[in-house]
Amino acid sequence: MRFVSIFLMAATAWGAACTSATPACTEFVTLNGGPWRSLIYRTHPLDVKNEKITRALIVIHGTNRDADNYFRTSLASAFLADGLEDTVVIVPRIASNAAGCRDTLAENEVSYSCTGDSWRSGGVATNNEKLTSFDFIDQILLKLARKDSFPNLQAIVVAGHSAGGQFVNRYEMANHIHETLGVPVTYIVANPSSYAYVDNMRPVGEGGVNFRAYGDARNCTTYDQWPYGFQHRTGYTSKLTDDQLRKQLASRPVTYLLGELDTLPLGGFDSSCPAMAQGPTRLARGQAFEKYVNEKFGGRHKALVVGLCGHNARCMFTAEPALPLLFPKTDTH
Repeated sequence: MRFVSIFLMAATAWGAACTSATPACTEFVTLNGGPWRSLIYRTHPLDVKNEKITRALIVIHGTNRDADNYFRTSLASAFLADGLEDTVVIVPRIASNAAGCRDTLAENEVSYSCTGDSWRSGGVATNNEKLTSFDFIDQILLKLARKDSFPNLQAIVVAGHSAGGQFVNRYEMANHIHETLGVPVTYIVANPSSYAYVDNMRPVGEGGVNFRAYGDARNCTTYDQWPYGFQHRTGYTSKLTDDQLRKQLASRPVTYLLGELDTLPLGGFDSSCPAMAQGPTRLARGQAFEKYVNEKFGGRHKALVVGLCGHNARCMFTAEPALPLLFPKTDTH
């Protein structure tokens, strides 16, 4: 906490960024023309011209929907990367007051699903059937690409850890605006419990070195159902064909950021049969999926194992090897 306080005081003195996880550093993003909206934490307003900004980092929170905590982590990363002045850091709050969730929502604020995989795989909102969680990120990207707000923006990174990593894995392959923005977008998928496989192949053998048609479908009938596979897709992804998703998955730049010590069934680890079909640990699943995309579909994805990190977003996103990925070099930095 002392370290965070020091860098926050320094950032305040510079006057360059909003650096507190309080309402002062939030704003609403209007969806589908309004009145529906969702909240973000951000270091700079999205609708005010800012010529200093050359990079944008969007970080998707985990299953606890603790966007404020992820904003603190993202600020720490930006400080370590010397990126507070020229990066707009954004953490969306994918809020919910449905089922067992009790987030306090403002008027016309979208409520996404509370449990299950819906919000992390582009599922429909609980109070507006025309909106999905992926539409929220689409709108943020469209705002960032506006030249009247960020005329010098050169790079956008969309990152997520744990459940947020699941979100980014599915969003990367599904979004339909990646090629239209005019700004390069890269994706960082950190320590998710599962991935969306695009056919019936699954890893087998020590280290997941080979892939074969899944051999226990009779006892694990959901292994190939969305969001573990492509069957019975709903929400945002239901509008795309399987072939579109495969091509987009392989063609877009992705790094799987994997904790060297993320090998225990902790922190909401998915031990269901469709998840276990992808590997015994989060580390093994990430290494296998990177190889699967590259070998089977011609992708150029990368996997980076972060030493001495387990299932911990702060450790992963402030680790020295991760900083150049989260804050890529630009012409002015």
